Amino acid sequence: MAQLNYEVLKQSGYPGYVLRSAPEKVMQFGEGNFLRAFVDDFFDIANEKAGFNGKVAVVQPIAAGLTDLINAQEGLYTLYLRGSEKGRKVDDKRVISCVSRALNPYRDWEKVLELAKSPDLEIVVSNTTEAGIVHESESKFDQQPPISFPAKLTRVLFERFAAGRPGLVILSCELIDNNGKELQKCVNQYIDDWKLDDGFRAWVNDQNIFCSTLVDRIVPGRIRDEEEIKALSAANGYDDPLTDVGEVFGFWAIEGPDGLENRLPFKKAGVPVTVVPDVTPYKKRKVRILNGAHTGFVLGAYLAGFDIVRDCMHDDTVLRFMNKMLYEEVIPTLPLDKKDLQAFAEAVQDRFNNPFVNHELMSISLNSTSKWRARNMPTLLDYLEANGKLPACLTASLAAYIAFYSNDVQALTDQGLVCRRSKGNEYTVSDDRWVLEFYWAHRNDSIEALAHAVLSNTDMWGQDLTALSGLEAAVTQCLRVIRTEGALAAFQACL
Repeated sequence: MAQLNYEVLKQSGYPGYVLRSAPEKVMQFGEGNFLRAFVDDFFDIANEKAGFNGKVAVVQPIAAGLTDLINAQEGLYTLYLRGSEKGRKVDDKRVISCVSRALNPYRDWEKVLELAKSPDLEIVVSNTTEAGIVHESESKFDQQPPISFPAKLTRVLFERFAAGRPGLVILSCELIDNNGKELQKCVNQYIDDWKLDDGFRAWVNDQNIFCSTLVDRIVPGRIRDEEEIKALSAANGYDDPLTDVGEVFGFWAIEGPDGLENRLPFKKAGVPVTVVPDVTPYKKRKVRILNGAHTGFVLGAYLAGFDIVRDCMHDDTVLRFMNKMLYEEVIPTLPLDKKDLQAFAEAVQDRFNNPFVNHELMSISLNSTSKWRARNMPTLLDYLEANGKLPACLTASLAAYIAFYSNDVQALTDQGLVCRRSKGNEYTVSDDRWVLEFYWAHRNDSIEALAHAVLSNTDMWGQDLTALSGLEAAVTQCLRVIRTEGALAAFQACL
């Protein structure tokens, strides 16, 4: 079977949209699965639906990467978006044609700098992992290339400034808070380090827009099953080792000034991208609804005998528990439009019901102490303050967290705390060592003593939760129900 390129695609009879040539309007630092299944998908649709007529030139951020493979396929690759949408199974295929070429800066740094000076260039996108936006003092102006991503970007911007070109829109997708602001801060540090002139500094900060963004799409990435790969190659009429897979849901919030939405092609294309003055409420929405739902029900569900998230969505008690928690306890505490929040919560149920992903509850359970504190505790506190009473589902969730960490404790090993659930099978709790040692030390506590010890542990929660009116008694009672009747009974009592 021939490997994908434009001629092979034509011979395959592919009926979808393809753009073979267009100006390079986007420089993208990162060629991994996420950017290709998310950002490049949106640019590809913008070419088709909004007349963007722009190509993405990909810059490989580290020495090892996909440059040669991308160029061998002339930038083409197949993207499958798979999941559940309004209860309907979705498996959509699209050949992405917005990528023009890939550049390895460790071999082709001069080509990167030439692209920086292009009059066609408008946008820079990056996803260089959480560790990518760092100030590395060993990065130097004349290195080919400089070591860190922000240093590379500083040099790119300097070349553009020296060529008399206008500034760029810079969209950071790294999973850190205030990613755009942190990137801009690093660039300014390199201006100091390299003693670049004040005119360049003014141009960087006044003529370029550094946007913090929030990205949301689960990207499982490449297909690993050899039989499925063979079947797809036969159906497509070509081999594609760059095949990528993402979930159907996608959302990109970009923090920027008035007018930016009109400079970007996404609104006209109808893709789920929104430009807002502050992405913080959208991060809170994601953390408290999507991530909070996971942490809110998975520990109790695991104790009840479930192993996969999708199976939980097919159980009436777990599903109703999750939805009551989201719609009645979480959403009323959030600052965004209620219809928007409800639509996001509806999409969460679809995402959890994805027929293509076996998302294991035990993988979600990792480090649940810090997760519950970050994702669920703020909602509990906000709800209590607003209503003068405890949220029933979140209270039960906290009790389920304690039960998960203390259920028939067997041993403390290098791998974690070994416990047993009601079916008798052992499981290993993974968390910070001090958390595991705390639960090991309290393994023989009574229900009342354990609940008090956990809730009063200020290292866990940053405060003494026993000071919250009624919480200790409610958690103790719920923990007793979980121990004697099971987690599903505790969930059912909240409905």
